[in-house]
Amino acid sequence: MPKITIQDFSKKKSEKKKITMLTAYDYPFAQIVDEAGIDAILVGDSLGMVVQGLENTLPVTMDEMIYHTKMVSRAVKNAMVIGDMPFMSYQASVEDAVMNAGRFLKEAGASAIKIEGGAEVAEHIKAMTKSDIPVMSHIGLTPQSIHRMGGYKVQGKTEEAQKKLIKEAHIAEDAGAFSLLLEAIPMNLARKITEELSIPTIGIGAGPFCDGQVLVLHDVIGLFERFVPKFVKRYANLKEEALKAIKDYKEDIEKGAFPSEDQSFK
Repeated sequence: MPKITIQDFSKKKSEKKKITMLTAYDYPFAQIVDEAGIDAILVGDSLGMVVQGLENTLPVTMDEMIYHTKMVSRAVKNAMVIGDMPFMSYQASVEDAVMNAGRFLKEAGASAIKIEGGAEVAEHIKAMTKSDIPVMSHIGLTPQSIHRMGGYKVQGKTEEAQKKLIKEAHIAEDAGAFSLLLEAIPMNLARKITEELSIPTIGIGAGPFCDGQVLVLHDVIGLFERFVPKFVKRYANLKEEALKAIKDYKEDIEKGAFPSEDQSFK
């Protein structure tokens, strides 16, 4: 199976085939996600919360994002790898944005980047696209803006807010984004945006009408329990499995059952 490209994203939308996406942050999990046939892996700055134990994504650095994206890229054979632009890697200037975005492709092996925002980053998207850096735009609930938004809240609930998000979506498309991530917005608004745009939409907490879906891997497999968003569906509970295995290991050592002769050299 050849590597998934931005052209495959467009083709899936035109053929009304759903795009599948998950996050991953290291080699072993990226290998599993890729083997499962997922179309794209987002190396999200969500790693700050689910891997580093931070309260939000704001402290995550470019160097940390490059480090994790490198590991994911090494593991992946088919999925598109998308690097997430962390806080203050693009806000200061268009020039900073292009240079940092380029690092994901040049140093980390990603095929595209994701950037939060619509109108306010339109010039950034244009400049990146002009530099042959494919861009996924991210609107709705944008976690890097939690202080301005007053926390992790559903966006686009009023008529005025909905009109603004629709406008943002079109601006992102016109600027050259190859796809649009919609987070925590009403499903009918997501449906309208999806129908109006020629580029594919990827939803997270945006209902079933988007062209594709993404979730945080650790939410899907039950490795993150600090909070579980309404839009998450848990498909496994690996924490329980891991906890049981480690307790069994501890017990075997304490009672002298491990290592046995089978785990020893003669």
